[in-house]
Amino acid sequence: MVSDIRAGENRALEVRAHEGQAREVRLSEADLQAAELAHQERADALTSGWRERRSVGEAHAVDDFMFTYYPFKPALLRRWHPGAGVRLAGAAGLERAEWKWYRQSRGTDLLVDARELFAARAQSIAFISRLLQQTALRPAQFGCFGLHEWAMVYKVADGHVRHESIPLRLTAEQTDKVVESHRIRCSHFDAFRFFTPEARGRNSLLPSRENQESFEQAGCLHAGMDVYKWAIKLGPIVPGVLLLDSFDLAREIRQVDMRASPYDVSSFGLSAIRIETAEGKAEYSAFQHDFATRSNILRSRLVESIVRAESFAAAG
Repeated sequence: MVSDIRAGENRALEVRAHEGQAREVRLSEADLQAAELAHQERADALTSGWRERRSVGEAHAVDDFMFTYYPFKPALLRRWHPGAGVRLAGAAGLERAEWKWYRQSRGTDLLVDARELFAARAQSIAFISRLLQQTALRPAQFGCFGLHEWAMVYKVADGHVRHESIPLRLTAEQTDKVVESHRIRCSHFDAFRFFTPEARGRNSLLPSRENQESFEQAGCLHAGMDVYKWAIKLGPIVPGVLLLDSFDLAREIRQVDMRASPYDVSSFGLSAIRIETAEGKAEYSAFQHDFATRSNILRSRLVESIVRAESFAAAG
C-alpha cells in the first residue's frame, strides 16, 4: 500500500513537471527520498525474478528477454530520475551528483542538465521523438496475428529453432503449414531480421533499419515493447515512473507475444493463444488493440518529456 501511494506521488510529480514547458519544480529533500524509495521498491519488484534466477544460474525463456534482448541492467531501472526542470533540494551531496547529465543548481540543489544532454545526443533524441510520434499517428494494423515468431522457425534447417529450450506445440510440418496458410505482413525490422531465409520472401513488407520511421505502427507488439527501449535510451529526462510504466507494459506484451508463438509455453504457467484458429485470432487482436492504446499513451508521455527537456535546454 505504501508503495502504491508513493508511486501515485511519482506520477503526480510527472504531471506537475509537465504543466508549463519551462517552469521549474522544486522537490524537497523529504519528497525526493519518498519518490526515490517508491521507485526502487517498484523496480525491485519488477526485476526480482530475474535477479533470483541469475543468483542460482537459472533461465526463463519468456521473461529473461527483457534483460537479454534489451541489454539494460536492473540497476538502470532502479535509478530514479525526476525528468527535466525538477530541482532536487539538497541533493548535491548525494551519490546522484556523480551521475551523468546532472549539474548543481542554486547552492546544494541538483538538476538534470538538459542543455548538455541535448548538445551530446540531439540527433538521437530527435530520431526517437519522430519515431514515437509517427508510430502513434500511423494507422495501427491488427491483422498480423503474431506470425513473426512462426516465420522465425519456418522450414528451419536441422530442426534448429531460435528458442531451443522450448518445444514447439505443433509438429514442424504443422507449424510450416500455419505460415503457408497466412499472409505474413510484419512491419518491424527487429522481428523481420530473424525470419528464416524461406520466410523472408513470404513477408509482404520489407522493413529495414533505414525505413523504420515509415513502417512502425502501434498495433505491432514489438513496437509496443520497444517503447521501453526508447524510454531508457532517453536517460534522465524521462521521469522514473514513466520508465517503469514502459517496462511493465513491455513485460506484459512479451508474455502475449510468446503465448501466440508456435512454442509450448505451458511450463511457464502460460496458456497458448492459438492464432491458427478463429478464436485465437480474435483473442490476439483484442490484445493488440489494448496494447496499441496503452503504448500510444506512453509514447505521448515520452514526447512530452522530450519537449519539456528541450525547452529547458534552450533556456540554458
